[in-house]
Amino acid sequence: MFRSLRPDGADDVTLTLNGQQIAVPAGQSVWSAIALAGQPITRRAALSGAPRSAYCAMGVCFECMMEINGVPNQQACLRQVEPGMTINTQTILEDSRITDAEL
Repeated sequence: MFRSLRPDGADDVTLTLNGQQIAVPAGQSVWSAIALAGQPITRRAALSGAPRSAYCAMGVCFECMMEINGVPNQQACLRQVEPGMTINTQTILEDSRITDAEL
């Protein structure tokens, strides 16, 4: 469905997506990298649990929220991949709360 426009021979970076190490094109946004890896789900809807993904892919819609390096609510379409990054699909339930210790 998606393909990268990067030139042949460009470098990859290794990161962890939902506990699995993957190599993705350097210079890509987190969302485009996970979509190229075949795992475009960024979060689960709070009420229905339905899978969500980037809608606009330019930072307007907030559908691409993910947990990146342990920090929730990061827009995957606006973050560039970095070596060693840890990315997780975000699940926020209606009763999810952040504690003072997490701030």
